[in-house]
Amino acid sequence: MRRKYKKKRGPVNSKKITVDGITFASGLEKYMYQALKDAKIKAQYEGKTFVVMEGFEFPNISVERCANGKGEFKDRGGKKILPIKYTPDFIGEDFIIECKGRANESFPLRWKMFKKAVKTQHPSVIIYKPQNQKECDKTIELILEKRKG
Repeated sequence: MRRKYKKKRGPVNSKKITVDGITFASGLEKYMYQALKDAKIKAQYEGKTFVVMEGFEFPNISVERCANGKGEFKDRGGKKILPIKYTPDFIGEDFIIECKGRANESFPLRWKMFKKAVKTQHPSVIIYKPQNQKECDKTIELILEKRKG
């Protein structure tokens, strides 16, 4: 008997998990929160949003459908373009942590823009991007080492 394998469709949606009254977007974020808490490292969950690109006025004609590909093909120009924002998962006094298991296709570009914003606004902050539980543990280790030395 042959097995039929279903092809995965679309992005993987992680399950939301609530701990201590905080709803985390993924199990990896929950794991990082617990690791920070166990190590007595203070950090705020989604405590600050960075503007990585300012909004602007777009006076030109722009003939297109809506961003979701639906609607009429018509002039959608002459509007204010909203800023692009980025909210990292955890912010401490000397670090920022972004837990990223599986990134979507827009993430690499937004991540670069975020790094540029951090370089400008918080030049002494260290950024960590753990992608699994082992890297979360290593992140805790590195934060504690830096604080000792």
